Amino acid sequence: MPVLIKPATVVSAVVVLSMVLAGCSAKDGAAPAGGPPGGGMPPPEVGVVVATPRPVGLVTELPGRLEASRVAQVRARAAGILQKRLFREGSDVRAGQPLFQIDAAPYRAALQSAQAGFARAQANLAQATAQAERFKPLVEANAISKQDYVNAVTAQQQAKADVAAGQAAVQTAQINLAYVNVTAPISGRIGRALVTEGALVGQGEATQLAVVQQISPMYVNFTQSTTDVLRLRKGLASGQYKRATASDSAQVRVVLEDGSEYAQPGQLLFSDLTVDPTSGQITLRAEVPNPDGVLLPGMYVRVRLEEAQADHGIVLPQQAVSRSSQGDTVMVVATDGKVSPRPVKVGAAHGGEWIVLDGLKPGEQVMVDGFQKLRGPTPVKPVPWKPGAASSAASQATSAASQAASR
Repeated sequence: MPVLIKPATVVSAVVVLSMVLAGCSAKDGAAPAGGPPGGGMPPPEVGVVVATPRPVGLVTELPGRLEASRVAQVRARAAGILQKRLFREGSDVRAGQPLFQIDAAPYRAALQSAQAGFARAQANLAQATAQAERFKPLVEANAISKQDYVNAVTAQQQAKADVAAGQAAVQTAQINLAYVNVTAPISGRIGRALVTEGALVGQGEATQLAVVQQISPMYVNFTQSTTDVLRLRKGLASGQYKRATASDSAQVRVVLEDGSEYAQPGQLLFSDLTVDPTSGQITLRAEVPNPDGVLLPGMYVRVRLEEAQADHGIVLPQQAVSRSSQGDTVMVVATDGKVSPRPVKVGAAHGGEWIVLDGLKPGEQVMVDGFQKLRGPTPVKPVPWKPGAASSAASQATSAASQAASR
């Protein structure tokens, strides 16, 4: 009588036989093809860099705004009708250059009137002087009374005063006449005209006509927190840092809105003596050359300020540092391949890298890429990190993803 064997029984037998064979292979020390001795998966490779101390500059990047080094408002000091504009808007002007012309007819008439009054005063003085000189020998000979002589001398002194007043009136009229030609108070670049020809200006107030700004050099105003200032001063005092320059004036670099760095370096002028009570910030000012007029007043920029240097700073790629509200951490690979997080103290950015001031020892290996390969406490295989290879792998992965999406 034939014996019927169920399919489930056959499958169970095959599984048991496979387990027996695997156990024998394990006892004999055989390893699966392509695997490490002992039969596990090979440790994943991760890119690392070695912490190497070197002198680095402590660069602080702060937001700032550009400001003209000199600003002068062009105002009408004479009242009248504006007749001409003598400049091109947005051009460079020099000090003393004529900018506007106001109707001068009333001021010429006032000058002529003052000159006539001055001439009349001079004639009166000549007459009074002659009379006083004529009375002098007569009073000595008792030919006239002393009172008549005193009256003649008094009239002479009054005539002298009238001459002085007339001369001052002529000078005032000349000054007012000169005000009808409005000139540039400083050299610089002038903006748009704030009034047009035919407008009545200077009537009761000095009407603003235009603004001249000197844009070479430029000032950049920026703020720094008191926490950073105190930390830097303590580091300099303790010898942890040294000054970036021999002088007290630090060098600054200006980063424009498009991310490019301005070619001309600037010089720190001063830091304010008071702290803003609302923000806890200290105001600083730097002077930046601007011979080509690239920088304009009012532009928002970022200022890179190198205030000190650390002799034993460690520089890491930015992707190696994890930043959060709890602090900054890096993943350190030990000699046995174990990976553990390490809190560090990060300073400023330096050319796309972070300056680590504390938390790492020289020679330690820090992970830069391969974080997605970590699987709990499993050891890893550290390999030197190559920025070009990482970017190439990322681009290949992106290309493969794009091809898969197109299918």
